Amino acid sequence: MRKAILMTLGSITSVQIGSAFAKDLFPVAGPLEMAWLRVTMGGLLMAIFVRPHFRGRPRHDWLVLAGYSISLVAMNVTFYQAISRIPIGLAVTIEFLGPLGVAASRILMHHGLRDLVWVALAALGVLLLGWSPGSLTVSGVAFALMAAACWAAYIVFTPHVGRSWSGVQAVLVANLVGSVVLLVPVLVMFHHVLVHPWVWGVGLAVGLLSSVLPYGLELAALRTLDQRIFSILMSLEPAMAALFALAILGERLSLTDGLAMICVIAASVGITWSAGRRQLRDTQEQADEG
Repeated sequence: MRKAILMTLGSITSVQIGSAFAKDLFPVAGPLEMAWLRVTMGGLLMAIFVRPHFRGRPRHDWLVLAGYSISLVAMNVTFYQAISRIPIGLAVTIEFLGPLGVAASRILMHHGLRDLVWVALAALGVLLLGWSPGSLTVSGVAFALMAAACWAAYIVFTPHVGRSWSGVQAVLVANLVGSVVLLVPVLVMFHHVLVHPWVWGVGLAVGLLSSVLPYGLELAALRTLDQRIFSILMSLEPAMAALFALAILGERLSLTDGLAMICVIAASVGITWSAGRRQLRDTQEQADEG
């Protein structure tokens, strides 16, 4: 299990280094170009190792893949737009409200209001962010909230995609679809940037750090790691994002920002732990009844 935990932490580290690296180059290659380079290079790298099976698939497989692809690509685009306007740590904290909202809605729907404390803690984090002086912009928060909504949709589509497409086939297709969809606006508005060879080198690095390595490490970790522990570890993303943004970009957060981040992380851990505990209890009750 220790190896799986290290793989999960490696995935988080890789994503956040990739985000900080991408943001550092926004003045030269903007957020839309970097998002396109990320999905393009990530898709091409995955295509080296993965061969999707397309023939004979029912219409349902293509519909869920379409929803999954849209949510994944839109999440990448809106997140890069957000971090171009606000600190990465705060953008990830706001974006984390997406999976947090999905988990909270499932708990409240099936288990009533006793776990409302975790939702309240997350809401407190959001309020603290709202009081943070000078760190946030309206457009940055709006893009981060859109990224959160896309992440929530991604979570909803993922189980359906997992039953129809094996391994990273869906991720590969989603990245290649995103590459094609974003190609037109990138060529129209920013074609002059793509003539520089170093830009493609940066795109390769970002695609490797932000897509290929994280997905590979997560898939390997989930083979042996309990999903609840995995989810709790993923709750560390806002803190890791702030740490690497500070180390690479020099982005400093205020005390209020830090408290807001702690609230959201604690709410995520609490909801995940509570859901796992209740699922175990329900399983035991069903076994006793049987």
